[in-house]
Amino acid sequence: MTNLMRRNNQADNFYDMVDAFFNGMPRSDEFTNSFKIDIAEDDEKFLVEAELPGFAKEDIDIDLDKGKLTLSVKKESSEDKSDEKRNYIHKERRYQSMRRTMNFTNIDEENVSAKLANGILEISLPKSKKDLKKKIQID
Repeated sequence: MTNLMRRNNQADNFYDMVDAFFNGMPRSDEFTNSFKIDIAEDDEKFLVEAELPGFAKEDIDIDLDKGKLTLSVKKESSEDKSDEKRNYIHKERRYQSMRRTMNFTNIDEENVSAKLANGILEISLPKSKKDLKKKIQID
């Protein structure tokens, strides 16, 4: 075997070891324990879409203060008498609490709206009609 072939085999073994190590690791979104969001913008508004499957309107809290949008979700597990009859061998659906914060400028805070459909929360943040730029004249 030539030196070049030996080096390639060693490199392949190294990459195989790295792949094997990371394949057993949790995905990055499992580390953050948060929900996914998309933010779009056009001339009229910002649109925030958040993936919130399994959450009801009552589980979601949206706060907007001076352009700072905070989206919080909290869900308590349902412990009732029927749970006593079940012999769970694995249970992951318990208390959940997550929060995301985004900062926006030039928002018309009076006309912000939100709707929840099919596990997707849409928050529409209309842009303010006020001109925030000011031309300074030199004396």
